[in-house]
Amino acid sequence: MAVNRITKRFLVYLLLLLPAISSQAMASKCLFISSYHSGYAWSDGVENGLRGTLDGKCDLKQFDMDTKRHKDETSKKRAALKAKGIIESWKPDVVITADDNAAKYVIQPFYKDHQIPFVFCGVNWNVDEYGFPYINTTGMVEVAPIDALFEKARNIQGGAHRAIYIGANTLTEKKNLRRFQRAAEKYNMSLEHRLVNSTSDWLTAYSEAQEYDFVVIGSNSGINDWNLESVTDHVAKATKTLSLTNHGWMMPYTILGLTKVPEEHGEWAGLAALAILEGTKPTEIPIVSNRKWDIWINHAILDTSGIRFPESLLRKAKKVNS
Repeated sequence: MAVNRITKRFLVYLLLLLPAISSQAMASKCLFISSYHSGYAWSDGVENGLRGTLDGKCDLKQFDMDTKRHKDETSKKRAALKAKGIIESWKPDVVITADDNAAKYVIQPFYKDHQIPFVFCGVNWNVDEYGFPYINTTGMVEVAPIDALFEKARNIQGGAHRAIYIGANTLTEKKNLRRFQRAAEKYNMSLEHRLVNSTSDWLTAYSEAQEYDFVVIGSNSGINDWNLESVTDHVAKATKTLSLTNHGWMMPYTILGLTKVPEEHGEWAGLAALAILEGTKPTEIPIVSNRKWDIWINHAILDTSGIRFPESLLRKAKKVNS
């Protein structure tokens, strides 16, 4: 789902409009519902992008559903009802949501085709399961550069055909895994997986992964007992094969990253919300996907692994601070 010309013109127009945002928009109320919690790197990045865009332009209130740490169905539905209660009592002029659980548990069951406009961001891969767009929704879909990851893995590990995916046992990681499995089929690769609940299980899976041609490192969010020191120490000692990720916060444990930029989602959602406050209908703002990636290399792991990278990749990648 590429950003089309209409969307680009809309964003350019809105950027020019920002200095002249009307007093009516500045007096408006914007509610931000985050699926996760403060301190989770992705959520913090989305929030930073959103606040940087909306600061001084509307009255912004935030509610964190905290569904990464409390991921059972009862907790998710309870958090959604709290969000609904805030919407009904505070009566925002526009609601911005981040990530899948806010879309699944708040927008879909309670606000389909509602008079309140919603701008979502961070919904993984596509919006089909939620039935978007509604007449009151627009948003940004979160996609990862999977093809680019597989291409780099094959270029670095010539003849690679066996890989493994390691991530947390969460809804988001299951969606991510399915996408990697489809890509593996396209590249005629075997992709096994381990979705785990604890640091101990992750460490075991990582040790097993060293027998594969490369390992895809999914998110650790949802592993509530995550121990940075023990994981960092284990990875430094155990790594023999190439590891790749598309999550910036997993770079301390990964050799190569093509990572998404969460601020992009927050900034786009903020611009879309301001356009809606100025009178643009959500249906006039096409749903788009993110377009920005960063390339990272963790030299602390690379240098002890014995793996050699092309000079061109070493020159253009950002370095992880060790």
